[in-house]
This record gives sequence, C-alpha cells and structure tokens, in this order.
Amino acid sequence: MEKTNKNWYVLYTKPRWEKKVFKSLDQKGVEAYCPLNKVRRKWTDRIKTIEEPLFKSYVFVYVIATEMTEVRYVDGVLNYVYWNGKPAIVKDEEIIEIRKFLSEYDDVSVSSIDIKPADQVMLNTGVMMGATGRVLRVIGNNTVEVRIDSLGFVLTAKFEKKSVVKI
Repeated sequence: MEKTNKNWYVLYTKPRWEKKVFKSLDQKGVEAYCPLNKVRRKWTDRIKTIEEPLFKSYVFVYVIATEMTEVRYVDGVLNYVYWNGKPAIVKDEEIIEIRKFLSEYDDVSVSSIDIKPADQVMLNTGVMMGATGRVLRVIGNNTVEVRIDSLGFVLTAKFEKKSVVKI
C-alpha cells in the first residue's frame, strides 16, 4: 500500500471557535480532529459533565499540501501553527496517543514543558540519544546548551529543544 502525502497540521483558531471550525471542516470533507476533554462543571443548581476542547484555539487537520490553502480560509481559522518557519507537522502516533489518552481519562489538563538552566534532561534523538545532562543555558526559542557528564569529562553541546526531554 502506498503512503499518502497527508500530514497532520495544527490550525490556530479564533478563541472559542474550535468546535465550529471542526464542524465546518467536517462538512467540507476535510479530516480534522478537535480533541475534546470531558470535565465536570458546577453550577449553583447542578453538576454537569461537558466536553470542551483540550487544546484552546487549536484544531488538527489531516491534509495534503495542496489542500492547505483551502483549509486556511475556513471561517474561524486564523493560521497554521508554525515551527522553524514551516507549518508544524504532528506525527500520526501523537494523534493516536491523544485519542487513546482522552478515551481513558476525563478532566485532563495540558501544560507546556518549560526547560530552563539547571534542569536535568535526556536527549531523545541523535547519536547521544538516551544520554542525560544538565541544561547550562537556553538560547532563543529552540536551542538548549546541555552539559553531559561521562567518562570523567564534561562535554558541552547545543541541541534543539525538541531533542531534549526534561526528567
């Protein structure tokens, strides 16, 4: 079977438009995913379980490059989310993990990982994959300088933030 050229991209929507954008995309036949989190809300007279978007102002779309412009003009879409100057691509496995996680758990919270100097990290790509080290400094938005202690030496190297995991 031939691999399609489709990728998951992240759309940035107007605030509180995630469900509307998802519905519009679905009506146009575009495969989209708006992860919904089941949360319990309390009103003065009752407690109700509602579904709200897990990622505020984000909807995922599974499209080929030629469909990207058309999707961009759906009402409520502000733009694609960019990473390193290009629309961010989300791995299929990550979408599967989000779906699986939300099917097993309710009232999920989302927080970003903030890497800062003195944090202990592990490299998750490259020849040094699995090595641990301490962050010496953060350079810009996507580069981290990490000290790796091994064999009695201190090796200092720069890595992209996406290549390190905080431990």
